[in-house]
Amino acid sequence: MRMRRLGRHGPEVSALGLGCLSFGGIFGATTEADSLRTLDAAWEAGITLFDTANIYGNGVSETVIGTWLRARGFRTGGHPHIATKAAFTSDPDRRIDNRPDHLRAELEGSLRRLGVDHVTLFYAHRHDPLIPAEDLAGTMQRLVEEGKILGYGLSEVSPTTLERCHAVHPVMAVQNEYSLWTRQPDLGLIQRCAALGVAFVPFSPLARGVFGTPMANPADFAPTEFRTRIPRFQPEHWPHNQLRLEAFHRYADGIGHTPAALALAWLLDRGTHLIPIPGTRSANHLQAWLAAPEIDLTDHDREAIGRLLPIGWAWGDRYDDAQAATVERYC
Repeated sequence: MRMRRLGRHGPEVSALGLGCLSFGGIFGATTEADSLRTLDAAWEAGITLFDTANIYGNGVSETVIGTWLRARGFRTGGHPHIATKAAFTSDPDRRIDNRPDHLRAELEGSLRRLGVDHVTLFYAHRHDPLIPAEDLAGTMQRLVEEGKILGYGLSEVSPTTLERCHAVHPVMAVQNEYSLWTRQPDLGLIQRCAALGVAFVPFSPLARGVFGTPMANPADFAPTEFRTRIPRFQPEHWPHNQLRLEAFHRYADGIGHTPAALALAWLLDRGTHLIPIPGTRSANHLQAWLAAPEIDLTDHDREAIGRLLPIGWAWGDRYDDAQAATVERYC
């Protein structure tokens, strides 16, 4: 596995991380045994960055990772690089809270579930508009100074929030949705990350499963699954998106790559500071995209992908209004 640096002064990590959202059951039932097998397979394949959050399964994802760390015999200073997040409250309204006491308490809970005394990276899962960015950065700086986190990150933020936080204490990473069907970070955020020496960590790099094999199909979604609310999967939009995606799948197959690996290779090609975190709950599914860092795109590939999936091609938004309410919008 090729390596990349997590921010200007951060550690080297694998060019692909593993997103651990699905361990909490958001995409359907899973078992701890399946999750542990997936973690083992990822580690053995050279993945060293594991991304989770306190709200993934209400702590289940972190607990599973903690079980794995103990079973593998990892100890402080020798465990893989763990990134976790906090900001959402546990009440039904799922408010955003960046107050120091809340972030500190949630981090302490995460450390207990993970069974470690620090993590490599701690994200503000969303920016609380009631808390100035400078104050948020100050809270994170104190956690760094106390040794509880090696560095901090921001998620679903604008370039302005990044700059304001970075001016107080350097940001290690920004995590926003980015893929061949979600391109807003191209409008300034990826560029600002590069200029500031901040890693950019695309989440949902396989676009909620549409670059997987088989392609995600809305007809198969459970009624309670969050993807049923995403406009791009609605009946008025999905047939148009499906046609474009099928053409991309055919192109990938024609040049000897899985669609997932090619979609990730495209992301890695966008800049050396990008570290995508595809997720899966199946050790077998890892094999579909582990080769991505070894794929060197040609100019012909870039042109073909740009023609098949040009910026702005997707019908419908990536979130409904409720899902988008906590996301910083810009441009």
